[in-house]
Amino acid sequence: MWPQKASGKVLFDLVCSHMNLIEGDYFGLEFQNHQKMMVWLDHIKPIIKQLRRPKHTILRFAVKFFPPDHAQLLEELTRYLFALQIKQDVSIGRLTCNDSSAALMVSHIIQSEIGDFEESQCRSHLLNNNYIPDQMPLIDKIMEFHSKNIGQTPAESDYQLLEVARRLEMYGIRLHPAKDREGTRLSLAVAHTGVLVFQGHTKINAFNWSKVRKLSFKRKRFLIKLRPDLNSSYQDTLEFLMGSRDCCKVFWKICVEYHAFFRLFEEPKPKPKPVLFTRGSSFRFSGRTQKQVMDYVKESEFKKIPFESRVQHNSRLSPLPSPRHHEVPTEVSVSVLQMAFSRVGSNSPHLSASSGHSHGMVNGQKSLELCSHSPDGRQPSPLTSPLLNDACSVRTDDEDEVRRKRFPTDRAYFIAKELLTTERTYLKDLEVVTSFQNAVGQDEATPDSLKDTVFSSFEPLHKFHTGFLREVEQRLALWEGRSNAHIKGDYQRIGDVMLKNFQGLKPLTANLHKQSEVLLELEKACRSSRRLEGLCRDFELQKVCYVPLNVFILRPLHRLIHYKQILERLCKHYPATHVDFRDCRAALADVSEVVEQLQGSLIKMENFQKLLELKKDLIGVDNLVVPSREFIRLGCLSKLSGKGLQQRMFFLFSDVILYTSRGMTPTNQFKVHGQLPLHGMTIRESEDEWGVPHAFTLVGEQQSVVVAASSLAEMEKWMEDIKVAIETAKTSNGPSPNLLTSNLTDNKCPEDSTVEAESEDDIAASHTSLERPAPHRGNTMVHVCWHRNTSVSMVDFSVAVENQLSGNLLRKFKNSNGWQKLWVVFTNFSLFFYKSHQDDYPLASLPLLGYSVTIPSESENIHKDYVFKLHFKSHVYYFRSESEYTFERWMEVIRSATIPSSVARVLNNKESHPH
Repeated sequence: MWPQKASGKVLFDLVCSHMNLIEGDYFGLEFQNHQKMMVWLDHIKPIIKQLRRPKHTILRFAVKFFPPDHAQLLEELTRYLFALQIKQDVSIGRLTCNDSSAALMVSHIIQSEIGDFEESQCRSHLLNNNYIPDQMPLIDKIMEFHSKNIGQTPAESDYQLLEVARRLEMYGIRLHPAKDREGTRLSLAVAHTGVLVFQGHTKINAFNWSKVRKLSFKRKRFLIKLRPDLNSSYQDTLEFLMGSRDCCKVFWKICVEYHAFFRLFEEPKPKPKPVLFTRGSSFRFSGRTQKQVMDYVKESEFKKIPFESRVQHNSRLSPLPSPRHHEVPTEVSVSVLQMAFSRVGSNSPHLSASSGHSHGMVNGQKSLELCSHSPDGRQPSPLTSPLLNDACSVRTDDEDEVRRKRFPTDRAYFIAKELLTTERTYLKDLEVVTSFQNAVGQDEATPDSLKDTVFSSFEPLHKFHTGFLREVEQRLALWEGRSNAHIKGDYQRIGDVMLKNFQGLKPLTANLHKQSEVLLELEKACRSSRRLEGLCRDFELQKVCYVPLNVFILRPLHRLIHYKQILERLCKHYPATHVDFRDCRAALADVSEVVEQLQGSLIKMENFQKLLELKKDLIGVDNLVVPSREFIRLGCLSKLSGKGLQQRMFFLFSDVILYTSRGMTPTNQFKVHGQLPLHGMTIRESEDEWGVPHAFTLVGEQQSVVVAASSLAEMEKWMEDIKVAIETAKTSNGPSPNLLTSNLTDNKCPEDSTVEAESEDDIAASHTSLERPAPHRGNTMVHVCWHRNTSVSMVDFSVAVENQLSGNLLRKFKNSNGWQKLWVVFTNFSLFFYKSHQDDYPLASLPLLGYSVTIPSESENIHKDYVFKLHFKSHVYYFRSESEYTFERWMEVIRSATIPSSVARVLNNKESHPH
């Protein structure tokens, strides 16, 4: 039975739950009321007050809010449903356009349905299926367009369909008949920009939200009150006559909702009810605004099963009718959903069990079937909550105590153990490069010069470190007392092993000077050989390559810095009389000499490697990688345009700033919209000027851009880095800042255009705009910054590579019992989780940007030693380390990834941490 006072939102949420739809706020349930008018189901009112005959009412699930850019739709399922809506609008003649646009849209529709072009199959399909009114004369044109779509996946076809549709004047337009004061027949419509006036299918006027002071209706009259404008000839109040008071009210309601959804940051609060009498409508927008939706989806970006277009549609939308090509219905009889309400009434937490298991994403791939629920009942997310399955061992507290009593507690032992654990990870990383050597070294596409520079470096290193690791493992086994040797005390040291091996390592360090040559040769060879580029790309997509390949190539240089840090800790810990002190000091002198020699080239190589990595994340930029360009900072800022604040990813280099938005390619690369040369630029804080928190203006010689940071700290970091870069650019003879590909050289960001009229040029551009970049890593640091709405600098990257750590940790969730034993690797601002150190690739990962690391409070009832807490919004995890030293080290490295580098350096210089 229906809950007696169930609101419209209850029913709508059930529908979204059935479809596993997260961005449901763009949609609504539409039905014909008793006056034969199509209206939206009100989320606040009880259903029983809205539906006179519920058993005979058909509710139609449809797009309610059309955003200006489908790139703002973050879920593939959402874009698929939007594509279905466009198909229906085209088929019934609601989305009117010229023949070229119609043929182009149909070509994308059939590409998604029947795949690549084959002439006889395509013609037969078009003869048997009607997608647009009067389709026959356009069949040849449709087939011509279809033949150019070869290779497009269904998801890419949906993307291109929306790309064409959004440029049409009638995109998302629902006409409401009206007349002006002279009795001329018109139509009113509402869009994200404001209220529109049409004559037939031609837009003749537009009233932007910024110009509208008030919308109201009085009987049949719909009134638009404008803000005073001395430069305008408009009267201050415009009046339109509609068919009835109810027609006015229906249109007024949708205007109120459109304004709130696109213009407000958060849902408006309900007004207090008047005590004596009411005046006017109490209707208000209910639900999340677009900004809230986007923030929410970014936080839970990878929580769901990936949506496989045209493969999982039926199962995902079940038990609702499955959409078929030109039918879009998602029409639902209210009576069909009554059973769902009875489940709700019986305290069932889920409407459907179709959500299944979530998958961890490492390197953009499904890595492991995770537990089907987290302790708080939500789906786990590798961006927030990696949860390994039951196969992972869980160590009991008794076992833990036995182990702690058996093994040494000396700080030097734990420092030596860090050498062991990190050496295990380092050797695995070297194996990644040697396996890359095996993968491409035998291929004829690989030039001999590359083989000589790359592959001659890593085989000797791998062989050396295999022996070194074996000696360290043997020494730690003796130190832990697994033989009688520890009784003599001869083996409770590590300096002698390190000194002997570093003397053997010295001849190999000559090769480390060639690492920059390795990166250059690899980049050069990939540019000249598509086959080699493909081999490298395919290798980088393997699970074992858990960070970008170029990062592995620089690992030997970073490893020397880690040896230096470990030896410095040992020398600081030991008294001068200790048996191990002399060997540690001698080994430290040896490794410090090598590190000092390599330091200058390391800085250049890290910058070069970062430019190469960013090049893969960007679309629409040429010549990013040049020797004199330095990367400074990347991160999210909101850009102020005619359509309000829009999230953009900014990239600051020593000579130019690029601003981008995340594209809808299979890899979600970032599409460059424009560039701001630093030469001649000024910057000023402009929060008061625009009334937007944390806003500042970049004033360039060609254009000015107003941006807003997510916090005061973020604004200060950006402004400081940009000011320094501007000063440096004044004196440097850097590279030409013209980075954009030819179709973007006008420096015009598409979303800044106030009018998007359809033209043949737009159609042609749309047809060719789908770049088909090769798949690459979809969860790089750029994407993490996008999801977390933060930024990271080159200084932060440099600090991060110096702070690497590996080892076993026990992990528990906020509401779970027991501790799960994991092998954890910290690198590149992320924790990577393994069952054990023998595993070849991580099972899940947790990027740490945005997280905080603290000590649990008394109220959290974590009655264990050496526990630290990671938390981000509602996500809370506890980790236990085995000693005070390892606790301090994990706190130290995680802080380097979660707080600004300047603060991290201060904290890292302090020896003690509270616990």
